[in-house]
Amino acid sequence: MAIMTRDFNSVDLSDPKAAALAVKRKALELGADAVGIGNIERWANSPLQMDPRQIMPECKSIIGMVFRVERGSLRGVEEGTYFSNYSAMGYGGITYLYMPMTVINLSKFIEDQGYEAIPMGHQSDWRAISNNGALKKNFSRPVRPGQAHPDIMVHLRIAAYLCGLGEIGFSKMFLSPQFGPRCRVGIILTDVELEPDPIYDGPQLCNRCMACVKACPGQCFDPEKTVKVDLAGHEVEWADIDIDKCGIAFTGTKYTGVVQDDPYLQGNPNDTVPAEWSPFRHKPVSLYKTGQAVCGARGCTRACMISLENRGVLQNKFKDKFRRRPVWSVDWSTPDEAVTDIKFAEEKKNEAD
Repeated sequence: MAIMTRDFNSVDLSDPKAAALAVKRKALELGADAVGIGNIERWANSPLQMDPRQIMPECKSIIGMVFRVERGSLRGVEEGTYFSNYSAMGYGGITYLYMPMTVINLSKFIEDQGYEAIPMGHQSDWRAISNNGALKKNFSRPVRPGQAHPDIMVHLRIAAYLCGLGEIGFSKMFLSPQFGPRCRVGIILTDVELEPDPIYDGPQLCNRCMACVKACPGQCFDPEKTVKVDLAGHEVEWADIDIDKCGIAFTGTKYTGVVQDDPYLQGNPNDTVPAEWSPFRHKPVSLYKTGQAVCGARGCTRACMISLENRGVLQNKFKDKFRRRPVWSVDWSTPDEAVTDIKFAEEKKNEAD
């Protein structure tokens, strides 16, 4: 019996319109929740370290894909009872497992037809710039004069915008008309010429309600301080989020200015304690390396999603509203008296001894 392999050159991608349709259908078949296409000319004014042409000089098209964060993965954080699910399933599982499988297999479909494709997602640990856009000192150097420092990292939220998939909200979160802020974004760079989609011009998603600002536990947004950029001839504005404060609040950390005997961030002595939006005495371990969203995206995702759902502008509608009970907080100044009918691990160990 002869070996079996994939079919090569079985789909004609020479016509941009037909090729775009074939690629979109395949993307949805492989697991993307929405897919759009932007022509490379829309990246004409990209900063050098975010310019996809630095990665693929012959790039003609960028395929953007939205991967939904399940509303249910936020349920346990909303109730204050099951935090790991959002970091594992709504964050790490999509970023490190589900999305790579989809963008890799769609890239294989394109390469089977004789064109090159580069699958990309949120994996950016090697990028040459920090979260604030500055080059990391002594991290890397260009291999040729005039080229970017490795590694390039295409701005995924901007890519989704330029592929026509939605808006960038005031919170800097990407908002899709299907799911609002419940999105992860994957892209593919390719030398196939694909018919581009128009920049999103549907129902307004972000109406500057400032729910994200009010609900952010770390108060990471300054409503008076914004960033404005030109994206393919469209002026787009978002809050100049304090990345450092966000990174602290994200993990449920609060700094006190007084070194703690038993700090929230374990390891070296420091002045951290659990914030009122963390139910954990110590910061839990990361899941999939980066999943440690103890704050559960309280402002930028949950508050924004609630606002969008209340306005009825999202396509993915639900039978019941998301917030069904009062917002919780933990009072760490009082003893833990919530559970009285179980024994803790230390007590069971003492009994066994």
